[in-house]
Amino acid sequence: MDGDRAIAKILKAEGVEWMAAFPAQTLIDAVAQEGIRPIICRQERTGVNMADGYSRVMNGKSIGVFSMQRGPGAENAFGGVAQAYADNVPILVLPGGHDRDKYDSHPGFDSVDHYGGITKWAGYITNPERIPALMGRAFSLLKHGRPAPVLIEIPTDVAVGDYPGQNVEYIPVKVQKSSANPDDVRDLVADLLKAKAPVINAGQGVMYAEATDDLIEFAELINVPVMTTLAGKSAFPENHPLALGTGGHSTTLMVARFLEATDFFLAVGAGLSDTHFNSPTPQGVPIGQVTNAVDDLNKNVRLTHGAVGDAKLVLRQMIEEAKRQLGASGRGDVNGVVEEVASIKAEFMTEWGPHLNSDEVPISPYRVLTELAKAVDVEKAIVTHDSGYPREQFVPFWPVLKPHNYIGWGKSTQLGYGLGLAIGAKLAKPDHHSINVMGDAAFGMSGLDIETAARCNIGILTIVLNNGVMTHYDKHMPFSSKSHRTNVFGGDYAKVAEGLGAYSEQVETPDALAGAFKRAIDANTAGQPALIEVMTKAEENVPNYLDEG
Repeated sequence: MDGDRAIAKILKAEGVEWMAAFPAQTLIDAVAQEGIRPIICRQERTGVNMADGYSRVMNGKSIGVFSMQRGPGAENAFGGVAQAYADNVPILVLPGGHDRDKYDSHPGFDSVDHYGGITKWAGYITNPERIPALMGRAFSLLKHGRPAPVLIEIPTDVAVGDYPGQNVEYIPVKVQKSSANPDDVRDLVADLLKAKAPVINAGQGVMYAEATDDLIEFAELINVPVMTTLAGKSAFPENHPLALGTGGHSTTLMVARFLEATDFFLAVGAGLSDTHFNSPTPQGVPIGQVTNAVDDLNKNVRLTHGAVGDAKLVLRQMIEEAKRQLGASGRGDVNGVVEEVASIKAEFMTEWGPHLNSDEVPISPYRVLTELAKAVDVEKAIVTHDSGYPREQFVPFWPVLKPHNYIGWGKSTQLGYGLGLAIGAKLAKPDHHSINVMGDAAFGMSGLDIETAARCNIGILTIVLNNGVMTHYDKHMPFSSKSHRTNVFGGDYAKVAEGLGAYSEQVETPDALAGAFKRAIDANTAGQPALIEVMTKAEENVPNYLDEG
């Protein structure tokens, strides 16, 4: 047995069912021999994105894996791993490496050295005997603490070298979880209950901990409204009377109003990162945080209360502590919060209703959103945006009812990310609609991997909002846009998709959207990817109340 086969056996033992990859990489054949499906992408970055989408939707319980050739393959994958690192996603990256005697020799690309800043840990297999120990360490790091990519570089002579013995002695990693210090929980809950206008901000850590039901119970028990981060969108159902929606660069009116009035802000499963794609943390009020990553404590804001532990376990502690302080039935709607949320939501939807139901031609992206929500079973859909205006337009309005009805992402915001996410999400939940919404610029970054979905019978739906320009970029480069049309793109994306094996249509009027979406979903059901190219207006109007005030 060689080193590749030993690695493949360990991947199988850890429950890996498929691996995204790009040749030449000898591990591909080894995993296939162990019953793991290799899926060859068209470019490395999208392959990493596929592993990313899978890990997200599986809450890190099953890990997405990507493997690539040494040198250029590892170089090309860098951007995808950087995005996963920024968005706190656990993926296992297995690049090939040069023979051990060529390590650290120019011009060779050594992944351990170069990936160190965008992985939780990067290891190098010095000899085949170390494979079980290093793989065990990798999976332990993937399943504990802050989620992030982990990399193990496989030198060529280790991959094909002899592994001692006929069997691999390996025990799959068992996840260890901890609760918070009870004193920390007691003090946090006591101050939270004293507040007159507290707000809970739920991050994607709630989903990784599978703690949505616990968050709902806690919010209802103490009657506190809940917003979510961009990455945490769908951690709390947005049809709940206490739901404020998502706070990002664009946001709901409910989030904006409640953040303006809050006197206690509690982040649960959120890092409180200071980025353009998070709503700002309120100033001058007590801040609480529940996190399993100690390096998030006091990172950008000074905390009043911190509770370190698994979000689900800590929420259970908080529920019991709230019952101890309030009584088993909790407290009712003492401050009229439910009515206030409903009133502001009605105002919000009244303001944006004309956009969401617009009959404009070219078509408004908001009308696309409305018709898509009618065409699919929202509860059985996984929708993701791409970078730029598709994100700002869809995030505040797409209705989420269950975890991972939506994959929100930001922080690094690489164009073209959504397509790979949608493929990985479909592999995680084959019975769900998996949909990515992108602009024409994003299509140029990753559109060829629609052929990957077609070749592998992965029925995803891609919606291209084609307005022919990079929206708003003429404001960043006004002279060159006017003199050289540097913000203008062209292309018939429906024809490209047809050539790649997808079902495709181009839609020019709003009344044609419903039929096109139905035909696309029918194709998806048969295992064929679909692309609907919608000729849209360059819509710059987005709900960014927090930026405005």
